[in-house]
Amino acid sequence: MTKTPPGECPPLLFFDTGVGGLSVLRESIKLLPHASIVYAADYAGLPYGMKSEAELASRVPALLGRLVERYKPAIATIACNTASTIALDHVRSALNIPVVGTVPAIKPASLITRTGVIGLLGTKATIRQPYVDRLAADFAADKILLRHACPELVYAAEAKLRGEIPDPHVIEEAITGLTGQPGGEKIDTVILACTHFPLVRDELSAAARQPIQFIDGAQGIARRIAYLTKDMSWSGTRQDSIFVTTGGLTDIEPYRPAIRQYGIERYETL
Repeated sequence: MTKTPPGECPPLLFFDTGVGGLSVLRESIKLLPHASIVYAADYAGLPYGMKSEAELASRVPALLGRLVERYKPAIATIACNTASTIALDHVRSALNIPVVGTVPAIKPASLITRTGVIGLLGTKATIRQPYVDRLAADFAADKILLRHACPELVYAAEAKLRGEIPDPHVIEEAITGLTGQPGGEKIDTVILACTHFPLVRDELSAAARQPIQFIDGAQGIARRIAYLTKDMSWSGTRQDSIFVTTGGLTDIEPYRPAIRQYGIERYETL
């Protein structure tokens, strides 16, 4: 396939409820440092983890359809576990570009655990999905998978990116919600099944009272994006990258210093 000339490559679209998808973007720009980025945050719909499957199956494809129409990206990445486990198939049916989803890293967790007991932290919507049950059956049938919903951890991660200190009680509850379950004292691997959660990985690690390795799927997603764009070549810097919100621009002000680290300077509303 002929490579797309530099300067003619469309942007990469990343979609999340808030800034959690930055954990995926962080790994992606390590592999694609010159790619133009459109990062879209559905702040008007936050939090996804408390919404019904029907709501998300309708909302997410509609928003991504509008984003694709406006920005003409090469591919779209749903950098949100909840949206992916519920709406990924709907989005792929609605769009005519490749769509990369985000799913809990159950397979890699099953390969690295030594005790055979794995924890999974996610939103309420994610941990109850049949898709997660299927992943567990396919890749961790001989392991024990303990799940815990901690939606407040989303807000702890958002607070950290605003330059605030995450609520230590929220961090503590996320850990004890897993380790306090029967068999939880044997957990040696925890899957961060929400893209917000890697943003508070250090805080979670510090709160753990037993050796635990925390894993997520961001690196695997980045490799998939790099593969799908291997025939594209961007030039220059990411100065034309854009942060798009469904909320108000004034609400984004506290996040701008953190977002700037990803080479994003422009802001728009959808």
